[in-house]
Amino acid sequence: MLYSILADLVILTHLAFIVFVLFGGLLAIRWRWIPWIHLPATAWGAAIEFLGWFCPLTPIENMLRRASGSTGYSGDFVEQYLIPIIYPMQFTRELQFFLGCLVVVLNLAVYLVVWRRFCTHKVQGK
Repeated sequence: MLYSILADLVILTHLAFIVFVLFGGLLAIRWRWIPWIHLPATAWGAAIEFLGWFCPLTPIENMLRRASGSTGYSGDFVEQYLIPIIYPMQFTRELQFFLGCLVVVLNLAVYLVVWRRFCTHKVQGK
């Protein structure tokens, strides 16, 4: 039971990290220190997608699942949990590259807004 709960916590951590990578730049509008954490996380998330790596949380979750008596799964977190929901088709290298591009483009747009807002406040003396 404990291993199953720990595996579920790893899944929640994994999902929280993905949400942070995608939308954490929006927090920079409120807190100027967030980019120091968010940009390295985004670079890691994009690298995983572009290079076809597995997040280290995936084998940890699988190990905990096996220790709880369940079976692990092949592939990575995105392939196992998110792709079937978002994209019902087969997870391909092209789709993985697209997801990496989505991370980069989305965050460039967010940081453009943050940068403009910062410059506007600086000019106005706020």
